[in-house]
Amino acid sequence: MAAGDTITQSLADSLDTVVASARQVREQEGVMPNLVDKVTLEEGTGTSWREISMAQLTAQAITETTRLDNPQQMSDTAFAITPTVVGIQTLITDRVAARVNKKSYAQLGSLAQNSIQRKKDEDGLAAIDGATTQLNTANAALASGFIAAAVYQISSNETEPGNPPYRAVFHGFSLKDIWDELTAAVDTAERSDISGITARVFTEGLRGKIAGCEIYEDGNLTIDSDGDAKGGVFAQEAIVLVQGRSPRTATIRREDIGGGATVMYLYDEYAYGERSAGNWLFEIIADATAPTS
Repeated sequence: MAAGDTITQSLADSLDTVVASARQVREQEGVMPNLVDKVTLEEGTGTSWREISMAQLTAQAITETTRLDNPQQMSDTAFAITPTVVGIQTLITDRVAARVNKKSYAQLGSLAQNSIQRKKDEDGLAAIDGATTQLNTANAALASGFIAAAVYQISSNETEPGNPPYRAVFHGFSLKDIWDELTAAVDTAERSDISGITARVFTEGLRGKIAGCEIYEDGNLTIDSDGDAKGGVFAQEAIVLVQGRSPRTATIRREDIGGGATVMYLYDEYAYGERSAGNWLFEIIADATAPTS
């Protein structure tokens, strides 16, 4: 028998482990599903959503002696998007449900939906990566001029101008370079005299618009091995998100697994497509090295 004071370490095997709190590992929520044109593929209308665009016609000048015999032919073009299914499966044994801490168990329900929402955002970002035209060059800082250039190429496009709203989506590491651009004149020793957009960006971060284009940060953008990320500028109508069958869940009991288990399936059906390809969407590659100062 040991002699001495009895402390918690002396009775360590008798101490219960209590989970005071539980949380999910935070994910980038993403922005793409909320920034694009969303439509629904109605039931009984096939597997593809279709839109017809009618080509422009050309008028001509008429004088008093003109005999107008120059009919303009009308033509149409079909734009189609076919939604595809994404899904996730989880399996939780009855023993886990009975033994795991309730605070932890309560966090399990929304994890599957979070994963589908993240994929939905990442697929939208992939649509930006598929743009016909890329501005800026690899390893070069993002500058406000590239955003403005893309906006005006969209709004004054010779083939087909795009209507506002205009959206810009970039990785936060790239947006930091625009923050530096807009706050470059700030004196770190004396900040009381700054005003206007410089003061707002300095205190609130890069929010609002540049050249009429709404700025959004999305940490789900992939940073490649060279330290670059591909964001972009687009008119809302440029990217179409077609929603097929509504999100749904299915639950199945499996008594043959682990003494009983519950299997849950979660599905969604959607696809992105680019409307008026090459005219309303511009990819902008930019340095996305983690900022250090």
